[in-house]
Amino acid sequence: MDHLPQSETPATPSRRQFLKTSAAVAGSVLAADLVIPQVHAAGSDLIGVGLIGCGSPRGGRGRGAAQNCVNAGPNVKLVAMGDLFPDHLAFTRNVLKSLGPDKVDVPEDRCFVGFDAYEKVLACKEVQVVILTTPPHFRPLHLQAAVAAGKHIFCEKPVAVDAAGVRSVLKSSEEARKKNLSLVSGLCWRYDKGMRETFQRLHDGAVGQYVALQCTYNTGGLWVIPRQPGWSDVEWQIRNWLYFTWLSGDHICEQHIHSLDKMAWAMRDEYPLRAVGSGGRQVRTAAEYGNIFDHHNVVFEYANGLKVFSSCRQQDGCAKDVTDHVMGTEGTCDVMKFTIRGRHPWKYKPDSQDPGMYQNEHNELIASIRAGKPINNGDYMAKSTLMAIMGRMATYTGQVITWEQALNSKEDLGPRPVEFGPYAVAPVALPGITKFF
Repeated sequence: MDHLPQSETPATPSRRQFLKTSAAVAGSVLAADLVIPQVHAAGSDLIGVGLIGCGSPRGGRGRGAAQNCVNAGPNVKLVAMGDLFPDHLAFTRNVLKSLGPDKVDVPEDRCFVGFDAYEKVLACKEVQVVILTTPPHFRPLHLQAAVAAGKHIFCEKPVAVDAAGVRSVLKSSEEARKKNLSLVSGLCWRYDKGMRETFQRLHDGAVGQYVALQCTYNTGGLWVIPRQPGWSDVEWQIRNWLYFTWLSGDHICEQHIHSLDKMAWAMRDEYPLRAVGSGGRQVRTAAEYGNIFDHHNVVFEYANGLKVFSSCRQQDGCAKDVTDHVMGTEGTCDVMKFTIRGRHPWKYKPDSQDPGMYQNEHNELIASIRAGKPINNGDYMAKSTLMAIMGRMATYTGQVITWEQALNSKEDLGPRPVEFGPYAVAPVALPGITKFF
């Protein structure tokens, strides 16, 4: 699921523009014995793609990723689909058919619905690559199962909603490395050509020694799907997964992670020692907005005393701001404008042939499979997710939270197992009252 505002949307067509927002799918028990297909495909071999998480008519994060994946090279085809909800799968299947039979061939017997849909997609011998675009709560389980099945993976951000999930993802990514599987993250700015050149210049010292970093993701509200008669608590929450911490991790994780990941990238994937912050729920207070906050402000501190000043907000009628800045002893960088001012001034010149970061992710994934040279983004995608969770822990509790506390937290969100039925919404966090655990 992604919600890039206009100021952060590249000019080239994107999977978000194809049909906006995210998918809803769920998981239960890991299959003990799954078919393990070949993990490498020669240049002329068909690469079959399985989509796990299709999305609703309101938005389809999975649909956009599937489109990018099948367009990432010749002889790449969507061959299987899975989702918790049959209406989501039917809608997405119908939309993707417009790409043509050479790109989409998903017969009825490779369409799967229900909590075990992900297992059935992974068991398809026709599938070599899976796209994981479910609500983030299910990402650790699905990633673990995909690696066990020997599939190459595109894994949407964030990759977890709690520390237990992050620890699971770190283990799965290491296992993927051992199996020579590609694991590409949906932290899409890492695949933007202008951003890559900007960060290379920062790493080469274009602004001198860093003094401070700042990132802001202030935007408006998002979609809500009204509860329908007959929906259980769990079904209603999954269909509106953005607004429940156990499903999304809160918007500091689900959306602001893009900004935090850029800060980590600027720091050469070093992560902060501690975080302190404030946040709350001022405007989105109705029941349909679950239990997440509508604003977070966090200061992350590094070992050398350097600070990252982070802010995110989802409130209608307010000024929007999606910017990132790196301040140094010899200049400043406006990250989103690919511009450096100071002793070494520079501005990126766009490449007219660049298909854009969303397509680049999948181009590089498919190329890595063809070449037998796997990509593994597992470490930074897990740790940037933990950075966002650490920030949420700080705002929810009002306490200083260290990296080690966050990583080793006993927090484990959501029902076990996940199944349709009653599930009370957890209370909204109250800083100073809500406890860290």
